[in-house]
Amino acid sequence: MEMDQARIMMVQHKPVAVEAGLGRMGIHRNIIHPKFGSFILLGTILLADEIDAYDQPIDYNPCLECRLCVGACPVGAIKHDGYFDFQTCFTHNYHDFLGNFTKWVEEVADSRDAKDYRSRVSPSETQSIWQSLSFKPGYKAAYCVSVCPAGEDVIGPYLDDRVSYVNDVVKPLLEKEETLFVIPGSDAEESAPRRFPNKTIRHVRAGRPIGSVQAYLFTLRLGFQRGKAKKLDLVTHWTFTGKTPFQGTVRINDKILDVTPGTHAGDARLSITADSEAWLRVLSRDLELAEAIESRLIVPSDADLFAAYMRCFPF
Repeated sequence: MEMDQARIMMVQHKPVAVEAGLGRMGIHRNIIHPKFGSFILLGTILLADEIDAYDQPIDYNPCLECRLCVGACPVGAIKHDGYFDFQTCFTHNYHDFLGNFTKWVEEVADSRDAKDYRSRVSPSETQSIWQSLSFKPGYKAAYCVSVCPAGEDVIGPYLDDRVSYVNDVVKPLLEKEETLFVIPGSDAEESAPRRFPNKTIRHVRAGRPIGSVQAYLFTLRLGFQRGKAKKLDLVTHWTFTGKTPFQGTVRINDKILDVTPGTHAGDARLSITADSEAWLRVLSRDLELAEAIESRLIVPSDADLFAAYMRCFPF
């Protein structure tokens, strides 16, 4: 039977778990159960019938705010002030999942021979891809879960001796020699080598496919690099033309991002007119940005401000 694509639903397990009273979301953006801590797997069952009782969110957050997850994250995706850099986490932690598979296939196709392939992809990375295809993808980090001491069943060693807990649980992850996958121009590219000189940096592309200009504006929050936006005050009006006409406003104010799709709002310092199909080709690396600008498929009103805007969203 053919599946009705219009009826496919995407369920976010974490908000459902919070509303069901299973726990609260910690600084590391994982659900912390009062008893089992972060060491749980979530699943959701959707019911079409009425039910006679509803659970309620718990009235406290089991998160200890110890920030061990902040220190353990090898790519700095979890910030001390609670901000979470989704794109940085996704790029490294989920490197062996579907998003990177197509990029790996392109590396194989672009390689001239075996030697050229080995210069592009290390043996360990090839083995990881093979394991992902043969069994299931493995997480590259998830250190935020590994070090989390919250939860009745796991908090004991942390309370007994916090110094020993850090030495035994956290430090081995910090000292581990491994490859970190980061996007060129991202905050992680700058901070990771400074924090972890013992780890190898590997430049990769973002693994999130963008299928429409509406999706591009919607997902800007996921890839926003606050470090690149520091002290930047910029209102940008997007005007997409061609096959998919659309408008949008992107406001950046000193590391704070606001996106208003569907309209031009406020006074813009930067205006960008872009053919919708050309912009999607730029994002997928099928068209060079410089070539698109030269062909006037993409027309920014100010080259310097456009460069500052693009630095906030490396891809």
